[in-house]
Amino acid sequence: MNDSTRREFLQRLGVSSAAIPFLMSLPSLGEAATTQRPRQRLIVMFSPNGTLPKYFWPDQTGADFTLKPILKPLEPFRDKMLVLKGVHNRVRGDGDSHMRGMSCLLTGIELFPGNIQGGSHTPAGWAKGISIDQEIKNYLQSQLSTRTRFGSLEFGVGVSDRADPWTRMSYAGPNQPVAPTDDPYRMYQKLYGNLRDKAALQSVLGTLQEDFKKLGDRLSPTDRVLLEQNAKFVAELNRELTIDKGKKFRAQPPALESGVANQNDNLPELGRMQIELLINSFINDFARVATLQFTKSVGGARMNWLDIKDNHHSLSHEPDKNASAVDKLTRINTWFAEELAYLAKRLADTPEPGGTGSMLDHTTILWTNELGKGNSHTLNDIPFVLLGGGLGFQTGRSLQFKGVPHNRLLLSLAHAFGHKLKNFGNHHLSQDGPLALG
Repeated sequence: MNDSTRREFLQRLGVSSAAIPFLMSLPSLGEAATTQRPRQRLIVMFSPNGTLPKYFWPDQTGADFTLKPILKPLEPFRDKMLVLKGVHNRVRGDGDSHMRGMSCLLTGIELFPGNIQGGSHTPAGWAKGISIDQEIKNYLQSQLSTRTRFGSLEFGVGVSDRADPWTRMSYAGPNQPVAPTDDPYRMYQKLYGNLRDKAALQSVLGTLQEDFKKLGDRLSPTDRVLLEQNAKFVAELNRELTIDKGKKFRAQPPALESGVANQNDNLPELGRMQIELLINSFINDFARVATLQFTKSVGGARMNWLDIKDNHHSLSHEPDKNASAVDKLTRINTWFAEELAYLAKRLADTPEPGGTGSMLDHTTILWTNELGKGNSHTLNDIPFVLLGGGLGFQTGRSLQFKGVPHNRLLLSLAHAFGHKLKNFGNHHLSQDGPLALG
């Protein structure tokens, strides 16, 4: 039974589309890879409201560079970093800079016209295309050797319940925003709460086997052959579920502290909980693509744990001569770098499951933002930092480009996975091909 037939058969059984990727990964469905390529993973980490160029960008290019204060927490990973300056978001059209900065960040394409009004610019709607994380997810899910249970996972930290172009950076396709899950307990349930569903499915399969036996003598020879194929498939699937029930995770689910409310003052704890779930999901190979979104474009968190009472977005509007605001924004952006450093360390301290080296050796983290600089709302010099060895880029360097469209960086990510797209997002903005990062 080929892959398409199996999928259709599962759908006829009434299995939900959400469950099919998991079931299709069972060996009885032919998804066991005959050859294994090295595992590659991508994490996109987002923090909002631009950065402070003076305290972010290294003065030097090449391998001999010094990290400025905001990037200083990443010093232990300096040799595993790529700092990219001169990469611009050149997507224009409807929407204000925050909207286009966020919803065009990973899509590289314009927003639809719409009725969501922001800033002083025209109103807009959702993005017109798929985001690069979802594009890569689809590519991996299309292959036997790289298909995983979820394909991708979208983690949020303090994103809010609102749904608009300021809050969404992942898109499954045109006009199809993907909402991050910013409640760790809900994410935990998504990752580990399906055991009851497996039992229910196994019960259905048992009933089907009995029904097949009753039908056997009443069918024509041609129909009986088809029935026997389906009966064999059901028997194999039932066997795999039985085996799977006895399997243990490579890593058991993390123990989350109970009762942590999803509110502003708990963002540090919520972020660490989400990171632990993300690491665990990668160890168990639930997905190989993930996003980790801290708040949102125009994010107004108050970093009380840093003794900063001001709204982050409001601070980002202050002029450069406001020394107090500059100090606070530097501390806020440094805190985000510390969270990235924590994520990188957790990956570096975790051996690659079934492989060599650490998980960081097989994972690339892209840290980014919707703006280059908050008080000018510029989409030039978007802060892009790559960290880790998952995509085979030549790390330990600070690079300076000359205003290249960020579509070319997105294209580089796809190519590093072996997905040789000719362009991505707005075709004109990626016509010069991927950036040379190898």
